Amino acid sequence: MKPSQSSAIARAYALAHERYTALGVDVDTALKLLGRMPISLQCWQGDDVGGFEHSGSALGGGLAVTGNHAGKARTPEELRADLEKALSLIPGQHRVNLHAMYGEFGGRSVDRDTIEAAHFQGWIDWAASHGLGLDFNPTCFAHPKATDGFTLSHCERGIRSFWIEHCRRSREIGAVMGKALGTPCVTNVWIPDGFKDTPADRSAPRERLVESLDAVFKKSLPPEHQLDALEPKLFGIGAESCTVGSYDFLLGYAVTRSKLLCLDAGHFHPTESVADKISSLLLYLPELLLHVSRGVRWDSDHVVTFNDDLLAIAREVIATGQSERVHLGLDYFDASINRIAAWVIGSRNLLRALLVALLEPPDIHAAELADDPTARLALQEESRSLPFGAIWDFYCESKGVPVGEAWLEEVRAHEQNVLSQRV
Repeated sequence: MKPSQSSAIARAYALAHERYTALGVDVDTALKLLGRMPISLQCWQGDDVGGFEHSGSALGGGLAVTGNHAGKARTPEELRADLEKALSLIPGQHRVNLHAMYGEFGGRSVDRDTIEAAHFQGWIDWAASHGLGLDFNPTCFAHPKATDGFTLSHCERGIRSFWIEHCRRSREIGAVMGKALGTPCVTNVWIPDGFKDTPADRSAPRERLVESLDAVFKKSLPPEHQLDALEPKLFGIGAESCTVGSYDFLLGYAVTRSKLLCLDAGHFHPTESVADKISSLLLYLPELLLHVSRGVRWDSDHVVTFNDDLLAIAREVIATGQSERVHLGLDYFDASINRIAAWVIGSRNLLRALLVALLEPPDIHAAELADDPTARLALQEESRSLPFGAIWDFYCESKGVPVGEAWLEEVRAHEQNVLSQRV
């Protein structure tokens, strides 16, 4: 960074700090809190949800990746290198979210009901060397035993047993990760189960799913090592008429079994507010997992942008005063643009939205307590033009990452020098 640029950032920060201080905002505390809020980067953005099983199975389960940008990661080493580049451009210390299909199997055929922690030791060692936490997910799609769209709720007991064992082993792998890295691994279960057309019986598959989930979670694991989460969905391609693991179903299961519920921003009706759910769920659940995504008309997994939906989610996380009970992760996969840039854009936008929430002037809440909705609305709108950008630039500089669009130069250089060589 040129000295003149750094000097300009410092001057802008000083003025912004003064402005916020006059409004009763403690900027220093806000930045400290932001620095303690890790985001879990989804590994599947780096290789279009391909994984390293080399099974050749199609994604299925309503999952689809569009685009064919050059430079997709082909090996664990390439994926880790790309993650390192992305993390070097994102301020703060973060995490990586793995799917079971990203194990290192040494070229051998290892079916999902036989995976072990040893298949992820390379990821654990890498995470430890970089001070990262890991999160985990069983992979209940892209497999011969999921071709008809059913896994844990399948009508055949043998297929259910296969996926129960896969999920059970995934939890144990998560516990090994959490113990080794000294930070709990959130193991999130999502299944694609559902009906393309109107089912004759919705109860039976849900009863089977309860039975399967109870079997998956039968063994108690130390919460300091591993946390269980369940991810509902409104619908998927091929499951438009009935999703077995719907929001209502998994909310009830999570509440009655004290599990985390995962709110994926793309898994609800486009007019439904994910942000509005956060404060309600924290009254009944131990913790929450957020998969921040951007659906366009449906769960299309677009890169997260700095829009009103994101700002609302971030504000609710902070406004609850219980952000430590909310685990933040990204969940999208866009192959139409540089994959590393997609990570950086989404992560920086989520962090920027959290910063805006942390810098909210206290007079807004005070107006509500004073039963003055006029002042509340007026102050909310005036806060939109406050100079949070100057605080964000200072935060990036203080964390040793590029300020503004300067990170794009590094991504372009990486694409030219590294990604373009992958053919």
